Amino acid sequence: MSLLRVCAFAKCLNRRTVLGRAALGVSLLDCCQLCVPVRNGAVRRISVLEARITQLQSDVVVSVQHAKVHFLKARSHGKDASSGVGPSAALQGKSDIPKSGQTSSTGAKKSQTSRWIQKLNREENSKHFKWKQQKNVKEKQASQPQGNKSTSLLSGTTNKTPSKMNKKGKGSVKLSDEICAAVPSSAAAAIVAIPQNKQKPEVSKDHPVMDEQADEQNRARELTEVEELQKGLDLKISQWTSLGKQESTEQAEGGACGDIQQSICSYLEACTFIGNLDHANKVLLNHHRVMSRRTHLNTAAYNIIMRIWAKQKTLSNVGRIFILLEEAGLKPNLGSYAAALECMGRNAECPVNVIIRCLNQMQEDGLLIDDLFSRCVFRQDERDMILKAIRVVLPEYEPQLNSQTNEGYSSLIKDFYTQREDHKYPKLAFTQLELQERFKHQLSVEQACTVTIDSVESAKPVTKHMANMRKLLAAQRTNWHKVLLQALKERKMIMSTNVRDYRLNLYPYLCLLEDREYVDIMMQSVANLPPSGESLKILARDLGNRVYTKYFVRQKEQSQTLEKLGNIYNAYTELVAKDAKEYDVLPREYWCKLESNQSIGPTLQGSETSWPYIVTLELGTCLVDMMVKNLKINGDILNPAYDRKAIPILYHMYTFRSTRQIGFIKPHPILTQIQQEATETKLTFDSYVMPMVCPPVPWTSVKFGAYLLTPTKLMRTVDGATQHERLLEQCQNIHPVLDSLNQLGNCAWKINKTLLDIIISIFNDRGSEKLDIPPPLSEAPKIQHFNRQDNSITLTEKAHLKREVMNARKKCNEMHSVRMDALYKLSIANHMRDKIFWFPHNMDFRGRTYPCPPYFNHLGNDVTRAILVFAEGKPLGPKGLDWLKIHLVNLTGLKKRSSLVGRLEYANSIMKEILDSADKPLNGKKWWMNADEPWQTLACCMEIANAVRSSDATKFISHFPVHQDGSCNGLQHYAALGRDVIGAKSVNLMPCDMPQDVYSGVAQQVEALRVRDARSGLKVAKVLEGFISRKVVKQTVMTVVYGVTRFGGRLQIEKRLKEIDEFPKDHVWEASHYLVRQVFNALKEMFTGTREIQDWLTESARLISKCGHTVQWVTPLGLPIIQPYHRARNQGLSTTIQHINLQITHDSKERPDTVKQKNAFPPNFIHSLDSTHMMLTALHCYSAGLTFVSVHDCFWTHALTVDTMNKVCREQFVALHSQPILQELSDFLLQKYCSQPPTESKNKKYQEYNRLLSLLPRVPPTGESQHLDTATTHSVQSLAFGLLKFSSQIMVSF
Repeated sequence: MSLLRVCAFAKCLNRRTVLGRAALGVSLLDCCQLCVPVRNGAVRRISVLEARITQLQSDVVVSVQHAKVHFLKARSHGKDASSGVGPSAALQGKSDIPKSGQTSSTGAKKSQTSRWIQKLNREENSKHFKWKQQKNVKEKQASQPQGNKSTSLLSGTTNKTPSKMNKKGKGSVKLSDEICAAVPSSAAAAIVAIPQNKQKPEVSKDHPVMDEQADEQNRARELTEVEELQKGLDLKISQWTSLGKQESTEQAEGGACGDIQQSICSYLEACTFIGNLDHANKVLLNHHRVMSRRTHLNTAAYNIIMRIWAKQKTLSNVGRIFILLEEAGLKPNLGSYAAALECMGRNAECPVNVIIRCLNQMQEDGLLIDDLFSRCVFRQDERDMILKAIRVVLPEYEPQLNSQTNEGYSSLIKDFYTQREDHKYPKLAFTQLELQERFKHQLSVEQACTVTIDSVESAKPVTKHMANMRKLLAAQRTNWHKVLLQALKERKMIMSTNVRDYRLNLYPYLCLLEDREYVDIMMQSVANLPPSGESLKILARDLGNRVYTKYFVRQKEQSQTLEKLGNIYNAYTELVAKDAKEYDVLPREYWCKLESNQSIGPTLQGSETSWPYIVTLELGTCLVDMMVKNLKINGDILNPAYDRKAIPILYHMYTFRSTRQIGFIKPHPILTQIQQEATETKLTFDSYVMPMVCPPVPWTSVKFGAYLLTPTKLMRTVDGATQHERLLEQCQNIHPVLDSLNQLGNCAWKINKTLLDIIISIFNDRGSEKLDIPPPLSEAPKIQHFNRQDNSITLTEKAHLKREVMNARKKCNEMHSVRMDALYKLSIANHMRDKIFWFPHNMDFRGRTYPCPPYFNHLGNDVTRAILVFAEGKPLGPKGLDWLKIHLVNLTGLKKRSSLVGRLEYANSIMKEILDSADKPLNGKKWWMNADEPWQTLACCMEIANAVRSSDATKFISHFPVHQDGSCNGLQHYAALGRDVIGAKSVNLMPCDMPQDVYSGVAQQVEALRVRDARSGLKVAKVLEGFISRKVVKQTVMTVVYGVTRFGGRLQIEKRLKEIDEFPKDHVWEASHYLVRQVFNALKEMFTGTREIQDWLTESARLISKCGHTVQWVTPLGLPIIQPYHRARNQGLSTTIQHINLQITHDSKERPDTVKQKNAFPPNFIHSLDSTHMMLTALHCYSAGLTFVSVHDCFWTHALTVDTMNKVCREQFVALHSQPILQELSDFLLQKYCSQPPTESKNKKYQEYNRLLSLLPRVPPTGESQHLDTATTHSVQSLAFGLLKFSSQIMVSF
């Protein structure tokens, strides 16, 4: 085949032979870098050779058409689709050309030969036509002035547009020629450069005249309907069109072959990391050689190899990579020129004219020298080498980095950044030296990647049997460690002998870490495996992610960033330490300034390619396979009566989840029994699970922030989804979003040790279902086994026993799950009991913020929230004690319809119960146990008791967080958007005598409807008498605004009714159907404007999806949001343990899922507004010096600053809804989806486009409520009671 490839390329590259190229001064070896040596004994007949060459030529043209003009549509699913297999199978680049060894009948041969002759004749004519087109284009380009070249190219993006041919005039030589004296770019690149002339769709002439007239009349009517709207859009259509083209190109580049391109890049980086540079180079060349595989390469892949040659100072090889880029139809980006300049800087003998030519070529491509230093990512001394090369030509050059400016902010947030005279940014209660020591400790934790802590169960007394089980388990683990180590070495040896030049396998990924590190990861997974087992997919994903995390940290160490990180962080402590001067800059701004001042050396933001989900999964399944096949235990280890034989401790089995069969890994009962009876005293976690012991690194960009070394995404996404990250990278300014995340992460926490000890004592006893403390597994129901072959048991009895066994197993699994969750939380809290710690934050795709540590954080349940308090204490002040008492009443769930004064009076009337609860929590009256949130109630009782008993309550230092929660936050936003007076009053957005409770209001209205129906004789209405309460309807009312359907609402009400012991269970189904109808009817009457807005959003999303687009919008703070709901496609992954079938629902190449798009748009849009309001409040609270954290729409601060936070919250809600939010959304959607009408005027998409064009400008009208304007005193007074969520009179609802 090598000889065939030589001949094929020699003949197809513009009819220029290999010998002809050699005559130009290029050796055969340099010219044929893409060809492997000719195999010995390869003899072919001349006729076969000529036919094969012709087929290869046809393959080149067909592949070019596929890549450029999309005549051939790539299969996105199916058994043979390239995207449907893993990297080891999907990247083989199978050709569709029939193999020469295939056999068929004589008749079939004749038919196939005639078809090939016809195909070759058509392609010969097509090539002649394209050659004439290309000749005309060349002549036209030669006549154009030189300044007409493209001047914009984004860093790091793949440009599929063919690079323009440089002029061959005097003094103008190709950069690749100048670098390595190689041949000019081959004619294959010229073949790729086919002009993309869009042809108008042909109109068939076979239709009758009457049909044509009817169509013309219908079309005229449709055009008349949208004529006025189209005229309004014509003024902006030019800029929209250009924007739409640019965005669609970028999305296409990101979506097409995205996973495969990412797999290749990660594979090349892995080969580079382990030092297998020759194999990495061969992989790239062999993918480039075959057209079907070349389409899987992007500029980033070529840049990785270019960096290898740059480190080795081989300038000629760098030049050859530039040639390959041109042949692939790709354009060099900043990374390409950075690698070339780095090589020139390392090579002391590099001619000056080569550097000049490189810089001139950059300028012609629209790239600036300063962009190299502001947009490229450097490792080790790469930056210094590039600067050295540039200073050969420009001795006085100094990089001008982009300075942080206050431009580009919306009017909503502009004053926050431009007017800072009154800002008082808070400091931490630590000195610089203390923070620097904390940084060193956190750095060591993240370098280790794991943390081992004591379990809270270690406090139990150790029995003799428990000690024996622990000793036995330790001995077995030592043996398993040795077995896995040997198995891993054998697996790697086998893989190393099967490595091919183009096929990607797992061998480099198994060499990234030391062998013992892989074994430790596998042993950790065995220890954490639940008795019920785990899905193979989930277990493999976790294993792969652990390997990637360690690899990512090792990359940071190899790139020499740790020293620079330490220097910048030590200087950063001056901003937040209490013994340093005050600054008027935000953490992000200060960090960026420090980083620009210390720009020498590597950049902190790494350029590492994240692994695709398919790679992570395949690596994980490989490790699982080794565990299943090699980990064994003697069968008689617990019972000598059994036979002594080695049995696996893990079993691979299949089970059903819904209607799908999935692989499952389950531990042997012997292993489960040993682990449970040993009751181990140590727990091992990944480092990111633990809170940070130093302030997090501020988010400064999409790819840098939070942890010191651990990889963290700014935006949480589904595994494998990349559209969100691409959208964020294209975004111009999301500084307000980053600053709000930094503010939330800078809040320091500590543990309420008194309460923690009480909880641990109950946990280690027998738990308490009432107090949400799960019991131990010894309290689980016993599973009764029975002999299914016993004839004395009837079939009915067997079915009954079988159901009991299934229910018992389900209960045991649930108890183990909640028990382990509580064990993790309490053990982490106990480990941090004497420490100060921080929670770094990130967000989901809607902008809602979350702490990064998954188990223990303030978003947890009642137990977790109760044991967390602020590390910084503040005096209560004159009103702090009152706020503590009001907060206590709110936690109990009592007095929901009472005013704040009434709640305060109630708290004062029960002071005896409060003090008794604080003094005797487990032996007193236990009043706190009956509260809705019992543990937080107990913590608040203790805080009130300490404050009351202090010498001066106003000076008492309180660390306790006081919560202020919104009244059905989603309905608040809808009411504010529609200026709905009735709805606004129901959710405390309008003045009224008493705080309103929308849940109680709906319950009362449903009860009135029930009474009416009962009088008319409806049976279900009579059955529901006395059972309609606030609790029954609350969840449905709360989630209606977030898109819950009647089906989902019925399930919610059904669950609430089943919790009522007195309610007849045989009427649950009928009653839930009745109640969900009445709840929806009540809400429709109370919130008329809400339903109109919701319908407009839903219909807009439906039409957008029908037009083939996913719904996208931008929040008022500039955060871009896209809904990742696409039609599912199946993707297969063949592994040694089983074939895994993945359902990919986020592939941007697939059509949007219309149902999900339209149902999710209203709730996601409201969530984005809610997160915007929270971020605005966080920023302004930070500038006022407040401690502030949030649990979505529940805001926390000290008792001293509750009034200040309420004022800020109301002002920011008014400011947010003073913006024309719906009108701006309408304008954005028109610009995004209506700037390019479909070319076909008769298809269904055109009709949907016209409907969308007609719908989007019709923004739902607002009601008659007053304008939200803080400029007028009247408006402020009208909102003072509770226009927004947290007025001083608002009811706090839970």
